[in-house]
Amino acid sequence: MRVLLVEDDTILGAAVRDQIRADGHSVDWVTRLDAADDHLAIASYDLILLDLMLPDGRGVPFLRGLRARGDVSPVIILTALDQISDRIEGLNAGADDYMVKPFDLSELSARLKAVARRYSGNPNPLIEIGDLAIDLAARRVTRAGKPVALTAREWVLFEAFVQRPGQLMSKGQLEERLYAFDDEVESNATEVHISRLRKKLGHEVIETVRGIGYRLGTGG
Repeated sequence: MRVLLVEDDTILGAAVRDQIRADGHSVDWVTRLDAADDHLAIASYDLILLDLMLPDGRGVPFLRGLRARGDVSPVIILTALDQISDRIEGLNAGADDYMVKPFDLSELSARLKAVARRYSGNPNPLIEIGDLAIDLAARRVTRAGKPVALTAREWVLFEAFVQRPGQLMSKGQLEERLYAFDDEVESNATEVHISRLRKKLGHEVIETVRGIGYRLGTGG
């Protein structure tokens, strides 16, 4: 996934960023709401992690603004505000989950995956495609009963297809999943990862629609 982290605490922000990257996702980290707006104007995110108290404003009005203009990106609130009234306000503003600081980073990873599954239309983390068995929660794939080892970037790319069965995805959309703004994008990286996925999972698992992009096939 590509995640937008809006958090002004530099120590917590760095820890959350590193955890997200360790989980194999790309993350853009900003410390102000105006910077978050700038990022949302030019990129699509699979999930937003939002603090409620930022230097240039509060997260709840920002979230209400997102929903008012039709942005349905899943949002998890990360905040030190632990009153029931704060939770209710955040959830009523359109948040999908609410975590009170301090929190365990492994729990954050689990909640992030759960919210992403709900939005992908695959609430069940166990999916079968041809002779492939995919466990989205455990990030495991088997082919004809045998485990297949995928690198972090291969998994992120394959997960993008699994969560959008039948949907065409352009090279640019796939690069957005693989890289954050401060990452250097290699010109043929997407093609290389897709070629490796086909070797590991079967040639038919990812179809090429010439001149348009790629989509999930029927499996190996």
